[in-house]
Amino acid sequence: MPRLRFRFLEHMGDALIEAYGSTFEEALENAALALFEVMTDTTAIRPVIKDEVSIRGEDKESLFYNWLEHFLVTFDLEGKVYSRFKVGKLKRIDKGYAFKAEAWGETFDPTKHPPKTAIKAVTYHMMRIVEKKDSVALRFLLDL
Repeated sequence: MPRLRFRFLEHMGDALIEAYGSTFEEALENAALALFEVMTDTTAIRPVIKDEVSIRGEDKESLFYNWLEHFLVTFDLEGKVYSRFKVGKLKRIDKGYAFKAEAWGETFDPTKHPPKTAIKAVTYHMMRIVEKKDSVALRFLLDL
């Protein structure tokens, strides 16, 4: 049985999501996938463009926020959608954390990628990171 990558939780008016992984990095990959699933059917996104991403944050919450915000800004400015992600090993740096990642996707085309819901912003509201020995859960709220 495949492991659950993310799920949508009940919330009035916004998208409350919990993403899962066996590591923090895998949970970040699944959180990004969930972000795009709010916007369109991610199974319709072909991985034809590969982009490299570098993310930094003063703590894991800001790192998580910056990861999601990067993709929302990239969608707004460049019109790109993604369906596959590979987050490199999380590193401690002088002022927090950082990682490099790769994302695969294509340019958004409403005839191929049926629009679902527009996301106004990623928020810190209700954000939660739960790390256990063999699993990580990342909860986040998207302002719709």
